[in-house]
Amino acid sequence: MHFITMKEPDMTKTVLLTGVTGFIAKRIALDLLNAGHTVRGSLRSTARADEVRDAIRPHLTDPAALDRLNFVELDLTRDDGWPEAAQGCDVLMHTASPFPMASPKDENDIIRPAVDGTLRALRAAHAAGITRVVLTSSAVAIEANDKPNPQTPANWTDVNNPRASTYYKSKTLAERAAWDFVAAHPEMQLTTVNPALVLGTPLDRHYGTSLNLIERLLSGKDPAMPNLGFAIVDIVDVSAMHIAAMDRPATAGHRYIAAAESFTMPEIATHLARAYPNRKISTRQAPGWLLRVLALFDPAIRTILPQLGHKPVFDTSTTIRDLGVAFTPATTAIDRAAAAAVARD
Repeated sequence: MHFITMKEPDMTKTVLLTGVTGFIAKRIALDLLNAGHTVRGSLRSTARADEVRDAIRPHLTDPAALDRLNFVELDLTRDDGWPEAAQGCDVLMHTASPFPMASPKDENDIIRPAVDGTLRALRAAHAAGITRVVLTSSAVAIEANDKPNPQTPANWTDVNNPRASTYYKSKTLAERAAWDFVAAHPEMQLTTVNPALVLGTPLDRHYGTSLNLIERLLSGKDPAMPNLGFAIVDIVDVSAMHIAAMDRPATAGHRYIAAAESFTMPEIATHLARAYPNRKISTRQAPGWLLRVLALFDPAIRTILPQLGHKPVFDTSTTIRDLGVAFTPATTAIDRAAAAAVARD
């Protein structure tokens, strides 16, 4: 990624960064600190504060920058602490959102915290006089629709589309709620970053479900790969986009897709099999009929059936133009994620 920012020393900001323990947010926190900003990171339990410090510390250009990182305990489902956390901040970067491993029995267990948490953060920001907001949405809030590729920032996921899983719905409805909020409060300036599948190098071993797909492929336990498609983006690019959006007022009111190339699971598996020949990674494509039979017995397979044969492709020309991004190749992001997963074994 090649990224240029025009910034004067007196333009440093205090950023309320929600969900700071997350894969994306840890990287944003690091890059904000290296750029001279102050970060107030929210987490559900301050017991994880040292985890975040330990992840960031080795990568700081100035070790003293860690003094500009502090923490607040916040929950997406509760009001406690939000007004106080927002006080004195210049920018809200809202990255916190539920990321389920599998669809819950009640989809509202994911949707409500995503929507209500976004509105809770925005209300707190508004009450504290914060007018600049950068929201981490997702490419899944864009691409489950009947429009042809390439998908553009003008497109929205139709929550009634068969491909709109609970996670798709949660990200779509949360982003819709954010745009509705700022429409009602025009002094608020919102930019969304909509990443595809985020890979690359995590800052530590605590990266949750983010690299789960690569870990699963490397395990070699699947005899064949479903024909599922993903657009891929490197974590470094996603973080830089958040900071560029914050630094460039003209990005307010816009959505920016974070995506490099698109690959299917068999294509990703083929790439990894070449890099790790001893892993016995299957590169065969699972026939659709077999997956439909297995779905009768396996709810996890059932949830992916509507995605079979779909490979989203995105138009990122506005991202490149407005944010100055040259995306890291998707294969590099895959390689970095695989190296981290192997190191974690």
